[in-house]
Amino acid sequence: ENPDSSSLQKTEGWEIVQTTCTECHSSQIIAQNSGTRDVWLSRIRWMQDTQGLGALESSLEDSILGYLSRNYGPKASSRRQALPEHFLPNNPYAVND
Repeated sequence: ENPDSSSLQKTEGWEIVQTTCTECHSSQIIAQNSGTRDVWLSRIRWMQDTQGLGALESSLEDSILGYLSRNYGPKASSRRQALPEHFLPNNPYAVND
C-alpha cells in the first residue's frame, strides 16, 4: 500500500502501524475498527493465532497498541440514530387505546 494513500490518522506512531500492519491488510481495515487497548491486543493475538502474524517485539507491540487505542478507541455508538416516528410505517400490531 502506498503510504501517501494511507487511511490512518497521521498522529504519533502512524508510520509504525502503516509499516507493520499493512504488510497483510489495508489501512482501511484499521480505520474502520475501534476498541480499547485490550480489544486491539485481542485482535493482534487473533492474527497471531490464526492469520500467521509473527511475534512482535514488546516495545513495537506497545507502540502499535498505544497508537490504535488513542486514535481508534471505543466509539460512543456505531449505530445510526433511530428514524423519527413520522418516517415509520403504521404498525398493524399496535394496540390502540
